Amino acid sequence: MPDRIYTRTGDDGTTSLFGGERVGKGNARIDAYGTVDEANSVVGVARSHLRGEPGEERLDPVLGTIQEELFVVGADLATPVDAKPLVPRIKERHVEAVEDRIDTFDADLDPLKKFVLPGGTPAGASLHSARTVCRRAERLVVRAGAATPINEKTKVYLNRLSDLLFVLARWANKQGGVREDKWTPSEDDQAE
Repeated sequence: MPDRIYTRTGDDGTTSLFGGERVGKGNARIDAYGTVDEANSVVGVARSHLRGEPGEERLDPVLGTIQEELFVVGADLATPVDAKPLVPRIKERHVEAVEDRIDTFDADLDPLKKFVLPGGTPAGASLHSARTVCRRAERLVVRAGAATPINEKTKVYLNRLSDLLFVLARWANKQGGVREDKWTPSEDDQAE
């Protein structure tokens, strides 16, 4: 009989962490790595929008690397720090690589003087969306870390990654020739 995609083991509202421990699907750790998976999917949407677009040859490999690293983040979060199975873990080198990517792509951009409204090209808008999901994942990792020991580098990585996704969104929009809309508060929005 062929392997099935469904196992029925989660029908009771639980799931297994790497290492075998079963926890409820509402567990903070599950929320965290589920949201990392969501961010990864949105990065995939951005990649699909890049096909044939200016800058694809430079940006697509970076986004592919980000997706691979997000799988490492997810595996890291799905594995208790003292679990026996050895899984890849996020390390300082991952954070440093993200910082290098930020510096490289940001060097091509005009300095920011105002807040940027999310949007632009389909790839740029998707990267802005990925950034917000990444920020939510970071918040959930912080919450998970308050409840159970986690690899602290995961939240540092996600913090930097959200910055990188912002820079990449701006970069994709610049490559696509789309101007950035800036947030300019109206006089009615000004504090009195």
